[in-house]
Amino acid sequence: MINFKLVYKVIGSLLFIEAIMMLSCLLVSVYYREDDIPAFLTTIAITVLAAIGLKYKGYQAENSMGRREAYLLVTLIWVIFSALGALPFVISGYLTSFTDAFFETMSGFTTTGATIIDDVEALPHGLLFWRSLTHWIGGLGIMFFTIAILPSLVGGSVKVFSAEATGPIKSKMHPRLSTTAKWIWAIYLILTAACVACFCLFGMGFFDSLNYSMSITATGGFATHNSSMAYFDSAAIDYTAAVFMILSGINFSLLYLLMFKGKLKSFVKDSELRFYLTVISVATLFITYMLATRNGISTADSFRYALFQVSSFISTTGLFNTDAAFWPHMTWFALTVCMVFGSCAGSTSGGIKCVRGAMLVRIIRNEFKHILHPRAVIPVRLNGAIIPGSAQSTLLVFLALYGVSCLVAFFCFQMMGIESTNAITIAISSASNVGPALGADIGPTMSWSSLPDAAKWICSALMLMGRLEFLSVLVLFTPAFWKEN
Repeated sequence: MINFKLVYKVIGSLLFIEAIMMLSCLLVSVYYREDDIPAFLTTIAITVLAAIGLKYKGYQAENSMGRREAYLLVTLIWVIFSALGALPFVISGYLTSFTDAFFETMSGFTTTGATIIDDVEALPHGLLFWRSLTHWIGGLGIMFFTIAILPSLVGGSVKVFSAEATGPIKSKMHPRLSTTAKWIWAIYLILTAACVACFCLFGMGFFDSLNYSMSITATGGFATHNSSMAYFDSAAIDYTAAVFMILSGINFSLLYLLMFKGKLKSFVKDSELRFYLTVISVATLFITYMLATRNGISTADSFRYALFQVSSFISTTGLFNTDAAFWPHMTWFALTVCMVFGSCAGSTSGGIKCVRGAMLVRIIRNEFKHILHPRAVIPVRLNGAIIPGSAQSTLLVFLALYGVSCLVAFFCFQMMGIESTNAITIAISSASNVGPALGADIGPTMSWSSLPDAAKWICSALMLMGRLEFLSVLVLFTPAFWKEN
């Protein structure tokens, strides 16, 4: 039987953390003396009351979490955080529809970065900071953030980590998960601070630097300007953003080995990292060639635009420095491949993850060998370790769920009258937590405000399933999950 009292207790405790997050945005609003102060005050009050009510319902709950409670808790907390996080937009009046506000907040927490706001520059600083903060907390995971700062709050934290972490292989750097969480958050903070410093060095204002750095290190994509990074029209800023997007797409366990252990050999020999960098290199060179020969853009600018957009798509950040809608359609294919694969497992990015791509290549290669040698036992190896059969089966299940979810969403969008290129790229973008779409009606630089409300709810569901890698959410809809035995 599911221990609902424990679920209530943990959610109640976590809502206090969300209230503190909103308090920081309230301070920004007070500093700039803007009109979103009442919205944050009201939302903080509602969040605290909800937290107290849930803590009361979970009073004296046993702090022993099973696998079912972990999966239920992780899914619920992402939905509840997004629902309460939508309130400042609605109460302030900058968004009149709860559907739009929920979409925007879910896009923030899942680091998708798709927006329905046509004019983000009209938002007050507090709401802009709230959008970026949802990215930053959601980048490594709401529960993972909690495990780092309050490990005693979540009983059974290993099960919670398994339900929320990305990738088929969950790597731990230390025997204690809370210590691992602290090291990963330390790397995350270093990346964010370094990105802020670099942007300030190249002439970006501090508020913009902070927001774009949180967006980039979380591989989110929310911007403080309607024209995203193109607003600055700076090669130095573009290359800085590209470098940090690529870094944020690398497995944080590898960054730990490089930054704190000095194990450069282990870093450069990682199979997933090689696959990731190979895709970036091939896609960048191909798009550079296409832009230089087909669009007549100089080689220097072609390379700059190509590297930035490839880094943005494969890291699933979604920022832009030019409008890729005007690029040759073959470049769209390359960007879509980047969008599907995403970056490395154990990073802040979405997509199916490069480790699954590397595993799939090895499985296919082994099948060819089996055709020639039917009786041979040929294990699938990655970084010298044998991938068990269970992990290979889970890989195929994940790919099937990813593909079916995108196809079902595509069919629904087509029924709503959405143009086919937009329909499929919106589905993939939502499931991969990327943000931009590729099409005539909703291009890479456009908001998703023209979508019907039903499509926005489907996209919100896809964002959540993509961020939690489908199985963690869909298992809740199986009869076996709710059976007592």
